[in-house]
Amino acid sequence: MISVIFDLDGTLVDSEPNYYESGRRTLERHGVPDFTWEQHSRFIGIGTLETLEILKERYGIRAPVEQLLAEQNAAYLELARSRTEVFPQMRKFVERLYAEGVPMAVASGSSLEAIDAVLAGTGLDALLTTVVSAEEVAHGKPAPDVFLEAARRLGARPADCVVVEDATPGALAAHAAGMGCIVVPYAPDIADDPAFASAGLLFPGGRPQFTADAAHDWLATRRTA
Repeated sequence: MISVIFDLDGTLVDSEPNYYESGRRTLERHGVPDFTWEQHSRFIGIGTLETLEILKERYGIRAPVEQLLAEQNAAYLELARSRTEVFPQMRKFVERLYAEGVPMAVASGSSLEAIDAVLAGTGLDALLTTVVSAEEVAHGKPAPDVFLEAARRLGARPADCVVVEDATPGALAAHAAGMGCIVVPYAPDIADDPAFASAGLLFPGGRPQFTADAAHDWLATRRTA
């Protein structure tokens, strides 16, 4: 049986505005004003810890990265509980797979606390009960660790798993894990990124093009292959 592993941020839910705002507030508190959305967008798909390690070095921030992470997580959780929206077609896709008994997991670069807050706040926690955070593995995306751990918890072989992703680090991680991949780029202008070349199903138009029916139909071909 095929198992499906979902990235969370930007794939299932529109959480990037919350990550940007929580990161902006944290950096501003440590002497880095005017952190822009454009700057933030370069880190989409990379774990929060890895992002903060890069920004700490780039801006010469003295505070320990653990402190920065705690501050950003607190700000993010405040925003996530009330502002996170599930992409409608993704909710439909998850609900359909759940009704069919397809094993599913969430594998994310976010903290466990952040993942749990988003899933609970959106009601997805009733459908997606297997969760893996990059906090729990040695390396975040683009390393395959989170996806391999998700497969292990589902009791599935990596070759029998399909990852749903929106960003290049996740697509690279899925490929490195030996898993199939459905890619819904977070922005259409990255659809031709070489990292997506190995995707089994690519929606080059991004979110507006994605439909639960198209993704489900593609999965059905893998089940019968």
